[in-house]
Amino acid sequence: NKMSKKLNIGVIGCGGIATWAHMPAYANMEDVEVVALCDIKLEKAKALAKKYDIPEKMTFEDYHDVIAIPEIYAIDICTPNKFHSIIAVDALNAGKHVFSEKPDAISVEEANKMKKVSDKNSKVLMVMRNNRHCASSKFLRRYIQEGNMGEIYSGRCGWQRTRGIPGKGGWFTTKELSGGGPLIDLGVHMIDLAIWLMGNPTPVAVSGSTYTKFAQSTVVDSDNAKFGEKSDEGIFDVEDLAMGFIKFDNGACLQIEFSWASNVDRETRYVELRGTKSGTKWENEDVELYGETSGAYCITKPVISKAKGGHEMNLRHFIDVVLYGEKPDFEPIQGVNMIKILQAIYESAESGYEVRL
Repeated sequence: NKMSKKLNIGVIGCGGIATWAHMPAYANMEDVEVVALCDIKLEKAKALAKKYDIPEKMTFEDYHDVIAIPEIYAIDICTPNKFHSIIAVDALNAGKHVFSEKPDAISVEEANKMKKVSDKNSKVLMVMRNNRHCASSKFLRRYIQEGNMGEIYSGRCGWQRTRGIPGKGGWFTTKELSGGGPLIDLGVHMIDLAIWLMGNPTPVAVSGSTYTKFAQSTVVDSDNAKFGEKSDEGIFDVEDLAMGFIKFDNGACLQIEFSWASNVDRETRYVELRGTKSGTKWENEDVELYGETSGAYCITKPVISKAKGGHEMNLRHFIDVVLYGEKPDFEPIQGVNMIKILQAIYESAESGYEVRL
């Protein structure tokens, strides 16, 4: 009986993503109770607590206080990137299940640490991969698993914006806190979706280039730029464009491009895959299929309902794994491989050479 169980969660980090995605998602779930909120700016936690009728005494400035609460079974991490792995390791060691916002960590070493600690404590560790959970992605995964694409041997993916730098001068553009720019912010989304659809091959070599050309621009035309808090005297030491190329152990390859600001026609996020039987393009959650049918080249547009958003479905999946033993679709090794790719692109951009993984 689903209603007899309730999962008590502590949410750490009460900024944009917690406010916009996580808290509203939990509010829709009858078997979840958010019992504590934490933010280094306590007033943010208090404001969110007020909105969701959480007692003020359950708001904290220090995440250790939340992890120490015995009746909390799971921790949800919505902080700046640098702290994802640090808090996750502490929470897993305290015997809590952990859900973290992406990216998994800002270094391979940290991602490995998370995986180790999750294995050691036999606790669930999941990291947000919301694009796997939208209806069009689930359709494509099934389409591919049923053999309709044949061998998928190459792909392209990207997320480009015309002018959409988040919180300029704030943590997003400060490498020490974010680990990088659009590659780590946006890249993790579309690279993951591409690799997941390709059947999770292992990356073996990476090359990339990064550029910072829009640190001085003040034009904003993307809703997505609202994330993070701006700071006029802040730091901008990350890229605003990353391009790269990934080779996998099965011979497949993937081209990537991610930018917060570029002189291009429009903002778009996409994954395009080429298989021997058919090809596909996933763009802004719409899908097209390409291939020969009955002696002609056809473009097919499946009709897929835009159900609930991926963030909520991903959080729901975490709850189902923890409460009801559902098999997790995300494994920490996928996170380690993701951070390996991102770190190698930054290394290659610096050295000018391909990086073997």
